[in-house]
Amino acid sequence: MKIFVTGASGFIGGSIAAGLAQAGHQVRGLARRRERFPALQKLGIEPVEGDLDDRTQLVAEARAADAVINAADSDHRSAVEALLDGLEGSDKVLLHTSGSSIVGDASGGEPTDRIYYEDALPEPTADKAPRVAIDNLVLAAAARGVRGSVLCNTLIYGVGAVPDTASVQLPRLIRQAQKSGVMRHVGRGANIWSNVHIDDVVELYRLALERSPAGTFYFVDSGEASFREMTTALADVMKLGAPQDWPLEDAIREWGYEMASYGLGSNSRVRGQRARELLGWQPRRTSVTDWIRSGMPVPKP
Repeated sequence: MKIFVTGASGFIGGSIAAGLAQAGHQVRGLARRRERFPALQKLGIEPVEGDLDDRTQLVAEARAADAVINAADSDHRSAVEALLDGLEGSDKVLLHTSGSSIVGDASGGEPTDRIYYEDALPEPTADKAPRVAIDNLVLAAAARGVRGSVLCNTLIYGVGAVPDTASVQLPRLIRQAQKSGVMRHVGRGANIWSNVHIDDVVELYRLALERSPAGTFYFVDSGEASFREMTTALADVMKLGAPQDWPLEDAIREWGYEMASYGLGSNSRVRGQRARELLGWQPRRTSVTDWIRSGMPVPKP
């Protein structure tokens, strides 16, 4: 199968593209930086220089591919519109990458008992309404002859296929600790996120390409942990003292409003069943703290 992947030089998109190339697919990967091309080529990915703002290029790549995976930016509406225009009437697959901060509550590090399910999504907050609108655009694409599905990833951990790429949440905690000598979490760090290993994410995208019904929304999760549990494990591995509470205002100054409030300071607890029931997905890793303690490359303090 000829597959076009956006975000192919990044952590998620690069890992997906590499996994699909290893599985025998022809993969063209959109990348902005030419210095990343040799690394992509070593992974069996054909680099395509460009960016999400080039509508003409996105339409042409979508038309030429057998399937498209958007793994570059969950919030870039015009790119999704261009890909849908290129795929319209073809009955080809579009897998769109979203993120479970769409159910984040910006709790400032406080916990919740609220768990979300795929068939009972809440109305989005004003902050997340644009992202949800893009998700819905993809889910409604069956009416335009596109087999669109949304894979809503939770906190992703693990080592990416493309060198010098990193996931979102854990690396930010690590970098702050390396800079300050203190591991910190937002508020009390009692907020909880569902999570999933990057290798299991790659396997799910492979299965979804082959089997996903049009208009299907998936939560991608295989465990959960509080941020205090994660920062405690990180601090132990980095041989730092116990992690410290950090007021949200200070965290915002370090990480910005979006990351501090949602990526690191919210609860995002979900339970995805569709990938398991419809696609036969069986994630092999279920504990982010076990991975931190025994599988993560040890960062220097």
